[in-house]
Amino acid sequence: MVALDQSPAQEMQDAAGNAAKFYRAAWRWHFYAGLYVIPFFIMLALTGMLMMWISFLDGRDGEKTAVTPLEAPLAVSVQAQAALSEFPDGELIQYVAPRADNLAALFRVNTEAGAMMVVVDPYTAEVIETFPRRSGLYDLLDNTHGELLIGVTGDRMVEIAASLGVILLVTGLYLWWPRETRLRDALLPRLRARGRALWKNLHSVVGIWISVILLFFLISGLSWAGVWGEKMVQAWSSFPAEKWGAPLSDVPHGAMNDGPKEVPWALEQTLMPASGSLFGEEGLKPGVPVSLDTMDALAREIGFDARYQMNLPMGETGVFTLSRDSMNTDSLDPMSDRTVHIDRYSGKILADVRYEDYSLMGKAMAVGIALHMGTVGLWVILLNTVYCLSVIFLCVSGAVMWWKRRPAGSLRIAPPPLPKNMPLWKGAVSIGLVLCFAFPMAGLTLLVVLLLDWLVISRIPALKRAFL
Repeated sequence: MVALDQSPAQEMQDAAGNAAKFYRAAWRWHFYAGLYVIPFFIMLALTGMLMMWISFLDGRDGEKTAVTPLEAPLAVSVQAQAALSEFPDGELIQYVAPRADNLAALFRVNTEAGAMMVVVDPYTAEVIETFPRRSGLYDLLDNTHGELLIGVTGDRMVEIAASLGVILLVTGLYLWWPRETRLRDALLPRLRARGRALWKNLHSVVGIWISVILLFFLISGLSWAGVWGEKMVQAWSSFPAEKWGAPLSDVPHGAMNDGPKEVPWALEQTLMPASGSLFGEEGLKPGVPVSLDTMDALAREIGFDARYQMNLPMGETGVFTLSRDSMNTDSLDPMSDRTVHIDRYSGKILADVRYEDYSLMGKAMAVGIALHMGTVGLWVILLNTVYCLSVIFLCVSGAVMWWKRRPAGSLRIAPPPLPKNMPLWKGAVSIGLVLCFAFPMAGLTLLVVLLLDWLVISRIPALKRAFL
């Protein structure tokens, strides 16, 4: 039997019905992604906001401890000796120069009890304070923000939240896109609305206004994560160590991390050069011995002004590393990032990596992480604070909308109903597959949810009533 052609009116009606089904399907996935994402987003927004303000107001490692400036600071070796006198059996690992004349110098000393920070007056070599490194409120928040205080498992859980956040963003934009109103009207809040309609309007308007910033935060955060970042993006975007031409060690730059990420993203997986060869460009003048003082003098000579970090050699083939990057609050300009490696025996410069040497993704991350962490100035901290409060509002308003939509007197999850005879399912599946391959932790999570739905929820009436 040959089907009769549909009338234009019938075609329009079918198209409208199909669009409505697709809308409900997107709403359902938006809802389910939100169930997992909301508590994580609230945590990330709160901890991120607090970390920015702690770093700005008080510093992270005692670097804002004030001192009285005198005529000239003492030699770095004298200051270092004062720091080591507090821990005679310790090993000096790092020197952090003051960012201003009226601030203290910092020394990291590794001991049997762990890494210790020593705050030293650079003019008198008086030890002002000592404390375990990375033991403050900032660090508690940082560990919560990145790993939920439970290590790799926490990192994976946060990565799943960020990956699902991308799906949440994509589906949210689809749901928000104006279909029966002007774009301008969809961008402005309708404060005359009441009840759930007001919450829905505010949720969508705030969501669209911060959508670009949200995507930026998700991608820059995911680039540090253990799977999408470390195994995929970072591995293909790291600085190629062979470009130096220097003998290489088997130690990556990431070995200089002590807990939190401290090494620039573009260098973390790059192998460090090795000391002990004839390779290198002129650093110290011939006959000048390699020491803390001559390394400090060389750092100033080659352009490291104000605050910079000097990491001492690790092992017999280790190198002196001079660095400045905005991620560690050494400067306000991520495009001034620089890392220099110096042979511990000859004083020759083995490698000098600057921002312009990074890959495109490396450059994007140098700027992106600085903006993400709010280390480029007060204006970014204020902007990020507004953004974090907006994210919290989106989470709260999403929960309120569910509460107002749920069946009266019921605490069922009550997701949006699954449309039957779903049209355009191939296109929807294709979009889902692209997102899942792009963000594998999201894909793995969705697969687990689908299997749980098929094998468990759909077969148990009580669960089926709660979830379906």
